[in-house]
Amino acid sequence: MRTIFVLFDSLNRLALGAYGGDAIATPNFDRFAQRAVTFDNHYVGSLPCMPARRDMHTGRLNFMHRPWGPLEPFDNSYAKLMSDNGVYAHIVSDHLHYFENGGAGYVSAFDSWDFIRGQEYDPIEVMVRPPVERIREKFDSHHYPMDGLVEGRTATRGTTSKDPWRRSRHAINTQFMNEEDDFPTAKCFNRAFKFLEHNGEADDWFLQIECFDPHEPFTAPERFRQAYTTGRNGKILDWPIYEKVTGSAEEIAEIRGNYAALVAMCDEYFGRLLDWMDTTGAWDNTAVVLTTDHGFLLGEHEWWGKNKMPYYAEISHIPLMIAHPDNRKNAGGRVSALTQTTDLMPTLLDFHGIQIPAEVTAHSLESLLSGEAGTRTCALLGMFAGPLCITDGRYTYFRFPVNLQSDALPLYTLMPSHLEDQFSIEELQSAQMAAPFDFTKGAPLMRMRLSAKIAETGVHCVENWNGSTGLYDLATDPGQENPIEDVMIISRLTDLMAIELSRHDAPPEIYAHYGLEAPVRQQPIALHT
Repeated sequence: MRTIFVLFDSLNRLALGAYGGDAIATPNFDRFAQRAVTFDNHYVGSLPCMPARRDMHTGRLNFMHRPWGPLEPFDNSYAKLMSDNGVYAHIVSDHLHYFENGGAGYVSAFDSWDFIRGQEYDPIEVMVRPPVERIREKFDSHHYPMDGLVEGRTATRGTTSKDPWRRSRHAINTQFMNEEDDFPTAKCFNRAFKFLEHNGEADDWFLQIECFDPHEPFTAPERFRQAYTTGRNGKILDWPIYEKVTGSAEEIAEIRGNYAALVAMCDEYFGRLLDWMDTTGAWDNTAVVLTTDHGFLLGEHEWWGKNKMPYYAEISHIPLMIAHPDNRKNAGGRVSALTQTTDLMPTLLDFHGIQIPAEVTAHSLESLLSGEAGTRTCALLGMFAGPLCITDGRYTYFRFPVNLQSDALPLYTLMPSHLEDQFSIEELQSAQMAAPFDFTKGAPLMRMRLSAKIAETGVHCVENWNGSTGLYDLATDPGQENPIEDVMIISRLTDLMAIELSRHDAPPEIYAHYGLEAPVRQQPIALHT
């Protein structure tokens, strides 16, 4: 058995024709839907990027214990489990966050990996003195503020604010993307085809092709951009700041057009993989899984991006398509059962006949591919310290913290790293050792408090809430524009929230933080301070 797992970042469900989208031509994603089983009610779990990947690797939610960070030493990982059970696991990725402090452990769980440089602020080539004036001439100052950089001064994180520094790095990268093959997505698929060229006749392997696109910055080759040109004559707008929409209709259209061009590029390169499957007859012995980590707001709900606002459906309701050689009779079929990102881990292990660890709380989707009914009654999702969100497929309900202090909720970890940096000395000084949780295999953890308003938590989602009931009926209001009031539904979904928190052995502080009744269990005991 062989599996190819294709993971794009920020691929909006409604950007795909197979999910009803009509603004972007996606002939290859739609072509795959005719070969695959399409999941119509697939949701995220932990947010954003790295927490989502920890969910994928471990088959359980992690956002109630810790925000963004590495794999923990006690975590199960599908890649490591495959390797331990004789399935060769290889990843090709341009996801730069894997190679920062907060992304440790994910790639090294594989037998081997290829890393493609050049996404976002990861440099293709190094220019210690950024060409500030050239950037100002070409890039719109709202997306590329250069006020923190001075021409001739070394652009490092120590001498400039991080955002101008990051955005200057991407602006420099574009100077080295002269041909289509210079773009990271093209490089990712070209390296993946090298793996397939050398191993296409072998068995028992797992290939993960993970592309950062269509994550911002929305930079695509010109031939894709031409199909979605808006006619705007202005500087480049392709890296929206996570904020309320304030631009003109022309500027909004320009940003959406740049996103559309990048989705079109992803579609074409995915189509080249489908061509390889057709040419080699690999459909007979190879499963293909296509999904994303989360979506992205492109002006919906008057917001750009994610992380700063509640996890509306555009962010949380994501695409999933799976083609398996044993279920070709169901090709083109659709699954309406509720599924979640965590379900990928046990599914991938099932494909290769590997025992699912006891710590996994998710559900394998293998039976759904053959037409059986789903068993999941709800999906709980969120960011650390952000609102809890739950859906039963019909309704979504956001529950907000009772305590609005940004540093009120402690985290539990053995790997104290932020996205880029290690924990501060002040954060480390707050550490206490706490008793194990049911998924840590007997290992105690550090209980710590974050500095206020760490960017990778959900505190900004709480601050930017509109104050409504938080309850939406997706059947009548799929865009979540009109919250409803129904005490009975809120009570039922609140009960389901508590059950899901208990299934994931959530810390007692979580229940108090959201005004929920904690189950009868012992408070984690501080072993020593």
